[in-house]
Amino acid sequence: MVSGPPPTVRAEGRNMKRCFRERFRGKKILVTGHTGFKGSWLSIWLTELGAEVIGYSLEPPTNPSNFDLCHLQNRMTHIVGDVCDQQKLDAVFAQYKPEIVFHLAAQPIVLASYQDPHETFRTNVMGTACVLDAIRKAGGVNAFVGVTSDKVYKDQGWYWGYRESDTLGGYDPYSASKAAAETVIASYRQSWNQQWQEDQAVKRFSVAPTAIASVRAGNVIGGGDFADFRILPDFMRACMAGEPMQLRNPNSIRPWQHALEPISGYLWLAVHMHDHPEQYNDAWNFGPAEREPVVCEALVKLAAELWGEGCRGYTKQPVKVAAHETKILRVNWDQAAYRLNWMPAYSWQEAVEETVLWWQAYHAQLQSGQVPDMYGVCVDHIQVFVDKARDKDISWAS
Repeated sequence: MVSGPPPTVRAEGRNMKRCFRERFRGKKILVTGHTGFKGSWLSIWLTELGAEVIGYSLEPPTNPSNFDLCHLQNRMTHIVGDVCDQQKLDAVFAQYKPEIVFHLAAQPIVLASYQDPHETFRTNVMGTACVLDAIRKAGGVNAFVGVTSDKVYKDQGWYWGYRESDTLGGYDPYSASKAAAETVIASYRQSWNQQWQEDQAVKRFSVAPTAIASVRAGNVIGGGDFADFRILPDFMRACMAGEPMQLRNPNSIRPWQHALEPISGYLWLAVHMHDHPEQYNDAWNFGPAEREPVVCEALVKLAAELWGEGCRGYTKQPVKVAAHETKILRVNWDQAAYRLNWMPAYSWQEAVEETVLWWQAYHAQLQSGQVPDMYGVCVDHIQVFVDKARDKDISWAS
């Protein structure tokens, strides 16, 4: 038993729709990967901002999933498709004519990339190229925000954060595929306005201008992530089952942040790209508030305290044979602070608390015997986040 379900509504109820200069109200927004963890949260937020959201993705990658638990198929246009299906993508762009595209469709798990590297490269690299090519041919898209990863950087073992200008690399297939996706995005951005002559005719690379940016975020946490081999989802499932969790890498350092943090950055960047198309076509890091290292064990220890009764804790049992994982990974987000006036709203402790609260609400719904509906819980979490950002005078929330 958990120590008690959190209240259904915690936010003060201030108007969420006036965030981001109200630029998304009435806009047609395409989100690839909307059935995934971050994609579902982005789709919920855009829906609450008054956007017309079109989602293009495979079916949810996990069962359960935040997409299904929030019944998002009833609140947005839900299109099932492979991001590498160029013909279908072209048809979607022709039919729906989106104004802004957030590209999140990906194979996001490092271990899965070792198990099937070909599929990882196909989805993450060629999928990115297919989406950009659909935009190139369709026209009418004002801004493209391609979501990659903080793992695009060559692993230097640095304790300080990687900057956007640092060398890209990729030890494992996942990291390499995301670094390659960055190269694809940069190539399309640089080629977008190119012209050449063929048989007395001037040819153009693209039919209309589009602002193109890539975004790199650290390890995100939050409710609704049901993926395997992720530390808090694994631990929350163990808490619900009343079992201890095996902690593989207790001393690994990651830039932990709540999923809503980078999503707020993606949205705020898209606003700037929409308003000033020539000024923000770059790569962008979005990282957590903490500049000091946060190890995995600290994250789990706090989650155990917050869960309370019924939590069986964890055991430190490193696996004897493990694929390579980066031990130290941090990103520097000074560019976003200076050029976008963006900053995080939560400390890492607050991010963990919000994650635990979501899982407790989900657990309480399961125990009540009702069919879970987490949409209202997610909206409440977004509103609490918005209220926190407003209290800190963060620019996008005003």
